[in-house]
Amino acid sequence: MDEDNRLRRHDLTDAEWARLEPLLPRQPRQGHRWNDHRVVIDGIFFRTRTGCPWRDLPDRFGNWKTVYNRHRRWSGDGTWEMILDRLRAGCDEAEDVAWTVAADATVVRAHQHAAGARRAPPADIDPARLAPAALSTPARPRDPGELPGREALGRSRGGLTSKIHLLADSRCRPLARLTSAGQRHDSLAFLPLMGRLKVARRGPGAPRHRPGRVLCDKAYSSSAIRAHLRSRRIKDDMHRLPGR
Repeated sequence: MDEDNRLRRHDLTDAEWARLEPLLPRQPRQGHRWNDHRVVIDGIFFRTRTGCPWRDLPDRFGNWKTVYNRHRRWSGDGTWEMILDRLRAGCDEAEDVAWTVAADATVVRAHQHAAGARRAPPADIDPARLAPAALSTPARPRDPGELPGREALGRSRGGLTSKIHLLADSRCRPLARLTSAGQRHDSLAFLPLMGRLKVARRGPGAPRHRPGRVLCDKAYSSSAIRAHLRSRRIKDDMHRLPGR
């Protein structure tokens, strides 16, 4: 029993499920009904946490193919993003005009077999969702060394790498994200990240796109970024991310 509880420690709690359930797609009126959303999502969490192959999911999550298909379908049609948008609605209200966000990036090593995505996107996924992010043009362009297509991979002495750029609030909630080739400079993604910032209201009103303050480390300390923030009346605190 103790072993079973240990394996289930990252499953959705009743409180988490009560908040998440109303945001999930409804059962279809006709045709085959969805398998239990809660069990499938727990299976997705288990696989994400452990990194095991889909086929090695424990039997308690049901057919591994069902879990895989649900994850793939919701990733392709934007369901996960819609859920996240609705969960973070109004996250700026407590700070009001002093709402603070932070930008940073991290490099991720890619497996040597990571390159080689299909030339044509899957038929059931909008090609626009797979288009690579458009970064700012560097002041001194060089040979980017990027692989063609939508793979967001770059070559360097360390091998294949990708870079994840993230915008988060003061409670570490993700607000905007994009990926690029690993050797692209952090600052090139700042303006695209700010362009993706959109926090919905809990009530009526347009989404909020402009924070009161932005925290960044020295990688983002450029005249172009500072000028952009000044033009939007956003205060900046460069070099002040925790741990820097």
